[in-house]
Amino acid sequence: MTGIDAIRAAAARARGIRRTPLLEAAGLDRIAGRRVLVKAESLQTTGSFKARGAWAAVSALPERTAGVLAYSSGNHAQGVAWAASAHGVPSVILMPSDAPAAKVAGTRALGGEVVLYDRAGEDRDALGARLAAERGLTLIPPFDHPEVIAGQGTTGLELAEQAGAAGVAAAEVLVPCGGGGLSAGIALALEAEAPALRVRTVEPAGFDDMARSLASGRRERNAASTGSLCDAILTPAPGALTVPVLSRLALPGLAVSDAEALRAMEAAFRHLKIVLEPGGAVALAAALFRPEAVAGEAVIVLATGGNVDPAMFSRALAGQARDG
Repeated sequence: MTGIDAIRAAAARARGIRRTPLLEAAGLDRIAGRRVLVKAESLQTTGSFKARGAWAAVSALPERTAGVLAYSSGNHAQGVAWAASAHGVPSVILMPSDAPAAKVAGTRALGGEVVLYDRAGEDRDALGARLAAERGLTLIPPFDHPEVIAGQGTTGLELAEQAGAAGVAAAEVLVPCGGGGLSAGIALALEAEAPALRVRTVEPAGFDDMARSLASGRRERNAASTGSLCDAILTPAPGALTVPVLSRLALPGLAVSDAEALRAMEAAFRHLKIVLEPGGAVALAAALFRPEAVAGEAVIVLATGGNVDPAMFSRALAGQARDG
C-alpha cells in the first residue's frame, strides 16, 4: 500500500509536474467568514491534479511496456495520455460518450486513442478487459492504484510546506472526491508532514458514496451513474485502497449541490481569476456556502480541475452570484 516513502519517491520522479500555487482573496474570505486558501490544481499540467498520479504510474512501469489503458470521463484520460506520450508509450482511453467534448478533444490532442462507450448501456470493464487482452495493455485505474495514490499525494507534500509558509498550522483541508485517490494521497502526506491539517472529502449531493462509506465503515455504492454536472467525480463506488486510508485519517465527508458548484466556479473566476469545472469546484463550494459545517479560523480548499466546456463555464458565469 502507498505510504509516505512512495509519495516522496513519486515526487522525485515528477518531471513536468507543476508546483501549483496556494491562492487567497479577501472576497472569498468575506463570503466564507474565515480565511480561505485555495490550492489551484486547475493550473496543473493537463488542467487537473490527475497528471500527478498518471505520471507516477507511467514512470513506474517496466521497460518495453506495450501500452496503457485507462477509464476516464476526461481528467485522468488527459493525464494518462500526456504521461504515456512523454514516455513513448501508446495509450488507449475508454471514455463515456457523454463526456465533455473539451475533455475528449484534449485527450486526443495529448496523444491518447479514445474509445467511446455508452455509460448506461455498455459494460466498461468488459470492454476494457477485451482491449487489454487483445493489445497487451496495462491498466492504470483512476484512483485505486498504489502509484496513482502516491502521485496524487505529492499535492499534500506541497500543501504542507505552503500552508506553513502562509502561517496556517491547523485547518480542515476540503478535497473534491470521486474514488478517493487524491484525498487518500493528501491525507497520507499530511499525516507525515502536517498532521494538524485534516482532510475532508467533498462530493456532489446524491453521489456521496465516500461520505457514506466513512460513516458506515464499509464501501457504499451510488444508486446512479449519471445525474450531476460534476462528471469528473462521479464514480460507482469509492476505492478498496482509499476507504481504509480515509477511514483512519479523514474527518466526515461533505456534499454540495450542482447549483453551489456553479456558484463556486463563478466566485473562483471573479476573485481568483481561475477557471474551474463543476467537479473541481465542489470543495470551494463547501467552504463558501456551508460555513457552519467547517471548523477553524482558516480552511484550505483543493481546486482540482479546470477542463470545462465553454457552454458550462458560461452557464456558471451567467448565474451572476453576488456573495460579496
